[in-house]
Amino acid sequence: MITLLATALVIGVIVFVHELGHYLAARSVGVRVEKFSVGFPPRIITMTSVPNGWDFKLFFFRKNNEGKRIWAPVFEKHISKPGRKGTFTEYCFALVPLGGYVKMAGLIDENLDSKIEHKPYELMSKPRLAQAWVMSAGVIMNVLLALVIYTGIAYNQGNPVISEEPVIAQILEGQPAEAAGLQTGDRIVEINGEPIETWQELTEIIHSIPNTPIKLHFERDDIIIEKDLVTSFQLALIDGKIDTLGAIGIAAEVTYEPINIFQAVGGGWQATKGVFALIGTTLKMLATGAATMKDIGGPIFIAQLAGETARAGLAPLLFLMAMISINLAVINILPIPGLDGGHLLVIGIESIIRRPLSVKAKIAVQKVGMVFLLTLMVFVIYNDIHRVFTN
Repeated sequence: MITLLATALVIGVIVFVHELGHYLAARSVGVRVEKFSVGFPPRIITMTSVPNGWDFKLFFFRKNNEGKRIWAPVFEKHISKPGRKGTFTEYCFALVPLGGYVKMAGLIDENLDSKIEHKPYELMSKPRLAQAWVMSAGVIMNVLLALVIYTGIAYNQGNPVISEEPVIAQILEGQPAEAAGLQTGDRIVEINGEPIETWQELTEIIHSIPNTPIKLHFERDDIIIEKDLVTSFQLALIDGKIDTLGAIGIAAEVTYEPINIFQAVGGGWQATKGVFALIGTTLKMLATGAATMKDIGGPIFIAQLAGETARAGLAPLLFLMAMISINLAVINILPIPGLDGGHLLVIGIESIIRRPLSVKAKIAVQKVGMVFLLTLMVFVIYNDIHRVFTN
């Protein structure tokens, strides 16, 4: 249950914020938004903005004239508000709480709706700069969401200061230190005959020897204890490259110093840039063959991460939300038909040739993009399932 709730929260907030960006940008340049859905169909509640008020509908199963059960309105009511102009936007609350979508007038999207009348309120009737603003607003909102989350966490927690004392403050589950019987409060005094005075010395030695037998001496209750164990490993981004570091599953004591809002914004920005750098390194590894498509995770992998981080606390879950939000921004800005970047590519082509592409051409581009994205989705879900069954 925790995994399901955490997944719905993370994905729901990220996609909702993305679509909210498109909605606000569209409204800012006079584009009519025909539908703004929170969640995916079937609809549960709709509120349609009409002249002099709102039309409210509640959906559920009911029998039609033929006696068949269908999902349809079971309650309807007009909420009167005299003098209201009405935008004819249908605001939906749908059953599947995993995001949402925005349908704009005059946009050929995944619905493949070719009804374009070149009305003043349609997206394609707006200047190309306005079109680009609307199509990029979702990505901008995802980056801003991450920045706000990182800034909020930095301000709430403060500036982390790692103790230099080689004293164990945390034992990670399933790691060599736990298996060897080490405990919090143990003081590492020697590794493979080398005396340890600081946490920095400890980490330098451990990081340099992944998957290696070591002899550890530590102090507990004024008694020196000797243990033999084998280090594990972890992957880390160092100077723009992924490196394999040794690890035994321990952490130092961390204290936090209060910071002001300006320092928090700076820390949030550094964290945001760090995620972009990590994504850039990942893409580079995929391009050079250092990583493969089999290493890419999909919705099941995200759900697993969401569940694990939710159990660790609110801050780790928010960190994950911010990281996925930036990943969504990067993916969406790629010039792939069907994504925001694909729409921006079409806008750029139209700017160069100084005329709009035909509706038939745009629909063809969307179809190619949809086939590609569906194929990619099937592939990453297969990766997720294979990863689950092979541990």
